[in-house]
Amino acid sequence: MPQGQPSVVPDDGLTTRQRRNRPLVFVHTGPGKGKSTAAFGLALRAWNQGWPIGVFQFVKSAKWKVGEENALKVLGASGEGGTVVWHKMGEGWSWVQRDAQLDNEQAAKEGWEQVKRDLAAETHKLYVLDEFAYPMHWGWIDVDEVIEVLRSRPGTQHVVITGRNAPEKLVEFADLVTEMTKVKHPMDAGQKGQKGIEW
Repeated sequence: MPQGQPSVVPDDGLTTRQRRNRPLVFVHTGPGKGKSTAAFGLALRAWNQGWPIGVFQFVKSAKWKVGEENALKVLGASGEGGTVVWHKMGEGWSWVQRDAQLDNEQAAKEGWEQVKRDLAAETHKLYVLDEFAYPMHWGWIDVDEVIEVLRSRPGTQHVVITGRNAPEKLVEFADLVTEMTKVKHPMDAGQKGQKGIEW
């Protein structure tokens, strides 16, 4: 296993092991492709460690078939690694607010309530809150409440949040923040998404 050395060792009274095993909050944001893909890659690592995984898919259509969903569900049911539970809350595309905005807002709020219940019960070891930055950005879910819930979550539960326009307060609070920046994309040349790449 790689033994990376941190550039700073804080004077926090924790042992190296305690600091290493601290639960983390990840944020994958920015306008580039790959935010959810990276989160699902993290879920594969968690599955391999035997961790129970909860995926909460916000805003994207509940009818949309995400390729990682089938793969992770099959792996979760295999008995080889961790379990996987997948929740879909949204009815509309994350980058387009449709007429059904009120329904989307209610679905996002209900999804957040489920996340809070699962965190309190320590149901999962890894939570993937896919596209969760959007409900906060749109004002549907209070950022300060999200931060407080995550700050006070029990146990060693890791949480990864994806989506463009992650609120600055969340970025400041998170332990790891990655901003995906588009340099080039096939859509710039008029090419639509394709199977195996976008879904």
